[in-house]
Amino acid sequence: MEGGDKDGPPPPPPAEADSKDLQQQSKALDKLTDRVEDRQLDSTRVQSAMAALASSKEADWNAMRLREKELAAVKINPTDVDIIANELELDKKVAERTLRVHKGDAVAAIRSLLQ
Repeated sequence: MEGGDKDGPPPPPPAEADSKDLQQQSKALDKLTDRVEDRQLDSTRVQSAMAALASSKEADWNAMRLREKELAAVKINPTDVDIIANELELDKKVAERTLRVHKGDAVAAIRSLLQ
């Protein structure tokens, strides 16, 4: 029956080979789960960064609106707007805005426009 030994099931692999194979599979699984966790962390970071940008943008928008209200409240002389616009060959809107930024001071407005 020496021939029967050849037809039987193959001998089990040594236990040492199984443990190495299991270690390799475990390492591969760890790498895979680490990547998924990294992606989730990156997603969380992206979401928090986007929220920070949105709140920053809103704060900038509110500051700009407040600044525009402040400038609109500045009293300016319409004659100064006309003189600056005509003499410096500027659009009246530019002359008016510059005057408002300089709190109606025509000399300061002209100096800033000539720089």
